[in-house]
This record gives sequence, structure tokens and C-alpha cells, in this order.
Amino acid sequence: MSYRIGIDVGGTHTDAVLLDEKYQVISETKTPTTADVSTGIYKAMREVIGKSGVPREKIRYAMLGTTHCTNAIVERKRLNKVAVIRIGAPATLAVKPLVGVPDDLRSHLEKYVYIVRGGHEFDGREIAPLDVEHLYRIANEIKGKVDSVAITSVFSPVSKDHELKAAEIIREVLGSGVAISLSHEIGSIGLLERENATILNAAVVNVAKTAAEGFINALKAEGINAKVFFGQNDGTLMNVEYAIKYPILTISCGPTNSIRGASYLAQLSNALVVDVGGTTTDIGVLIHSFPRESSLAVEIGGVRTNFRMPDLVSIGLGGGTIIRIHQDGSFTIGPDSVGYKLPEKGMVFGGDTLTATDVVVALGKAKIGDPQKVAHLDKELLNRIYHQMVEMVEEAIDKMKTSADPVPVILVGGGSVLLPDKLKGASKVIRPDHFGVANAIGAAIAQVSGQVERVFALDELGREKTLELAKKMAIDEAIKAGANPETIEIVDMEDVPLAYLPGNAARVRVKAAGVLSAS
Repeated sequence: MSYRIGIDVGGTHTDAVLLDEKYQVISETKTPTTADVSTGIYKAMREVIGKSGVPREKIRYAMLGTTHCTNAIVERKRLNKVAVIRIGAPATLAVKPLVGVPDDLRSHLEKYVYIVRGGHEFDGREIAPLDVEHLYRIANEIKGKVDSVAITSVFSPVSKDHELKAAEIIREVLGSGVAISLSHEIGSIGLLERENATILNAAVVNVAKTAAEGFINALKAEGINAKVFFGQNDGTLMNVEYAIKYPILTISCGPTNSIRGASYLAQLSNALVVDVGGTTTDIGVLIHSFPRESSLAVEIGGVRTNFRMPDLVSIGLGGGTIIRIHQDGSFTIGPDSVGYKLPEKGMVFGGDTLTATDVVVALGKAKIGDPQKVAHLDKELLNRIYHQMVEMVEEAIDKMKTSADPVPVILVGGGSVLLPDKLKGASKVIRPDHFGVANAIGAAIAQVSGQVERVFALDELGREKTLELAKKMAIDEAIKAGANPETIEIVDMEDVPLAYLPGNAARVRVKAAGVLSAS
């Protein structure tokens, strides 16, 4: 019998589970998330192993859903020294790289920014030949000054040749120790958003590396020799090497882990998932057991990007949400939260801050802490507050639905005790066993995926052969990420005709997923 650990880091709690090879929960734990993230991970890991009594040598896999990279971007800390190279002169000189990036983040990233002649038109024709000499000058100029390079070429999802040649030159001069991020591997067509995503990816390579090494070393310190995987934001896993190359894919993996865990626990493949944490409630959509992806540009730390992200609505309601009662009898709910300090600041735990948790305990809807400490509160006012809390969630559910018909709703997350068993817009409300650690379960049971999204000219091979080629590319990506080739299936595919491009062009997106490779 082999076992696997799943750990997911949230804003308030770090959750951990230990599963057997049939994905049954052997032990689970919740510990407060720590300011440095890593300490909370190690504590949760030790607790869940200690509770299980499982021999450490039988734990073969460890999966981590982490906020390390998100935090680094938001806090502007621990970022790489990045060189930004755009291939697109003379066509793109009007708008420089990093336009629209917040000033405090730009100051970290704008020291080495270059625009080089080259790039392609939307139909694959060269705008200008690639300026190889300029690239060699840049490489020699940044040598020893940067440890990560972001390369973006105009319309590289159509033709990646100039990006690959530029990477070859940079690697030749700077050596293999410098990380290189290529935009055609990260974002979709829009230049500025794709460039931003690539720059952010380049900026958090060291953060991902440190997190990976720290996690591996913590496992070894516990006597565990497990294969390590990171959660990515499409609800699947990637191996350590892949995570260090594409760390930006870990951003927003927490909500997707919850969605995947909810699907597994409720045995539903199509539903709405309401994940209530300590700080926010995230609502996502399950389609064929995977999260629905957003079709919009997404902001990360104030930076507009266009790489794949889950389609989520987040509202400021969680177990630690602060409730303020005003002198005229009115009240406000959040959006701020006491977060991981709930056990010391919440009134039911002896603190002095009224939180959403205190409201449900005072109304007898949950058994947490000491109800006597909130018994003096005005029940009529609390009922009004509670009614508005529920309405906030029902409105968010309504936003995520694609029709007026009621749909199944799965409630997960430690804070889901805030919500009733009936919600408007829900055909049924399911609160499965182990709902409090659905995110860690989602990390532990996840498959490994590969995805390709690029523009193809269908006239070259014909539609059928082009789709087959895209499928093969997605399968190859899944194998690189750590999937067992024999188990890989195509789980999602779409092709959208692009009428404004010649050659009968289409944007093709294919995702393949399979179970972890044992080797």
C-alpha cells in the first residue's frame, strides 16, 4: 500500500490530508497559515503524518498547492533580476514593455528592457528579420547582472521561430544557469498581456525554486522520499522541473484544488462549487470534473495578463470576515478579515472582534468556540446580518450560472458552516464528508495535464490532421509534466475560427490529462 500527502495553502489555513492509493482519507488537519508560508506547510505536514500512523517510507507522493508565487508578486518581494526582451521593432515601438504595470512593481523589473528588430505578422510573415547582432550585444550587456530573461515576440503563438532563436543566443552567452521564459509557451495572442504574463513568470522562478527545495527538504527531514508535484491553476499537477519553468501556473491553484476536491467528494462532474475560506468565498464552475476557464484577461498584483486562469467570482466573506455594527443600527460585512488570527481575535475564542463565525455561533447554526461569549448579542440584528451574508453568496451564484435553471451546489471549505442547507438558485446543496479540507484533497487526487493553445493555419494540413497534431502536442506536454503516457486522455478541446487571419486560421486549445507516472 502506498500513500500520498496533499497540502494546500490558503490565506487563513494550511490544510493537509493523507490518502491511501484508493484515495480514501486516512488523516486530515488544518493549521494556521504562517506569514512566511513555509512554516505552516511543515507544521501541517508533520501533524497529518503524526495523526495517520502510516510508515513514512510508504508515502510515495507529495502534492503542494501554494501561494508562494502569488504572494511574491503581490508583496513585490523575493523577485528575480529580470531582463525583458521584446522582439517587434519597428512595429511595436509606440508602446513600451511594462506599460500599465504598477510603479512599485515596475521599479523591480525595468532595469534591463530592450526592443529588438523582428517578430511576425498575424499571418506568419516576418515583420523584419531577427536582429541577431543586437541580441548578442544585449546578452553580453546583461551577463552577470540578471538571473532570469523574459522573451516576447510579436505573434509568437503563430510563429515561435524568433523567440527560439533569441533563447538560443541568450543561453549561449549566459549559460544554462539563467532561467528563460518564452511567451509562446505561456500566454495567448494579445502582445502586451502575453508579455506581462511572461515577465511575471520570469520574476518568480527563484520563489518557485526555493519553495520546491524547501518542501523536498522538509519531506526528507521527516524521512519521506516522495515524488513532489505542484498544483497548477487548471486543477492538475506538474512536476518540480515543470513548476520551476512555469511558476506562474501555480497562481490561483488553491480555488481550483477546491473545485477538483469538491467534484471528487460529491461524485459530481458538473456543478457550482462554493468554497468558503477564512477570508473569501470563491465560486467556480465544474465542467466534466475540471474548473471552467476564464475567457477574460486577468489581473495579478495589478498586472493585466492573458494566460489561462480559472473562471471565479470571489467575494469578501469568510469565517474571519469582520462585521462592523454602527450606532444607527446599520452594519457592514467585511470586506476585510482577521484571517489566520481568527482563533485569537474572534469573540467566540475570547477576542474582541465580531466576525462572521461569531454571528453563526450566536444564532446556533454552528458549534465553534464558546457560545456564551456571544450570547449577549442582539439576535434580531444578527439575523439581519446573517440574511445579508447568505444573499451575498446567492448573488454570486447567480452571476456564475449560464441559465436561470437551478444547478447543484457543492459547499466546501472550513468556512462553509456559515451557509445554510438551502440556497436560492441551487437545485440541491451538498456538503460532502471532509468538506473542510477539499482543497488539500483536490491537490492529492489531481491528475497531471498538458495543454497547447496556439493558432494553426488549417490550409496547411487540413482540419483533422491539424487537430491530431495539437492533441499530440498536448499529450507530449502532459508526459513532460509527469503523466503516465498509457493513461493520458484528451479532456478538453476547442477550435475557434479566426476570420481575420488568412490561411483558414483557427485558435486551437487542447488539454490532455493522465495519472501520475510511477517512474
